[in-house]
Amino acid sequence: MRVERSGERYLAWADNSLGGPIEVALDFNRANNVAGNPYLPARKVVPARGSALVSTLSVADPSRGGDFELAMESVPGDPAARPLNVEYLLPLRQSQFRIDQGFGGSFSHGDSQNRFAVDFAAAVGTPVLAARAGTVMQVESDFEKAGLNQEKYGGRANFVRILHDDGAMSLYAHLKSEGVLVRVGQRVAAGQQIGLSGNTGFTTGPHLHFAIQVNRGMRLESIPFRMTGPNGPLRIASGSR
Repeated sequence: MRVERSGERYLAWADNSLGGPIEVALDFNRANNVAGNPYLPARKVVPARGSALVSTLSVADPSRGGDFELAMESVPGDPAARPLNVEYLLPLRQSQFRIDQGFGGSFSHGDSQNRFAVDFAAAVGTPVLAARAGTVMQVESDFEKAGLNQEKYGGRANFVRILHDDGAMSLYAHLKSEGVLVRVGQRVAAGQQIGLSGNTGFTTGPHLHFAIQVNRGMRLESIPFRMTGPNGPLRIASGSR
């Protein structure tokens, strides 16, 4: 969030450094004789590597002073996106593999972001492939450790997020430290290597966490998907672990 003064008004901007759109929500933490146009809370979609004016703030009663404090949250993706029912490729090269946790897995696939995720068993350093063509939207590669303390490790997994042409986003998580081989804004082809699997973040061991996600209006949600591998369509069982 960036706030600029313009005469007697304050302009509240949202800046987006990602390679795809984000949605932001702006609200007051505190407001004394200050109003927003549009009124807060307000939401705005910010384009890839762009900026957007979310609200213009001004004193409601000019005869009195005013002050305010703002808070902004963001979620990747455009809530207007309508994902197509397309088939994704297996994000691993090998024809023989094991799924450790499927849709709705009890260990970590209970929340909306991960309900329709799949955990593929993969040794550290296994090549990770793009399951569908798209644009690299977001990457993280600096984390090194893993553990079962969700509060400590829940947000500390290395990952690649790819934006597809229909607005769906594929997520490849728990990559090894410095195991991201693509950059934000890069266009990738289906089957292209994008990283190396690892064991970072909240995890019981080395694996690749894969999900298709969409923005449902300031809520990041995973959605069911179809996938094919070298031996044909995958049958993704629910649960396990």
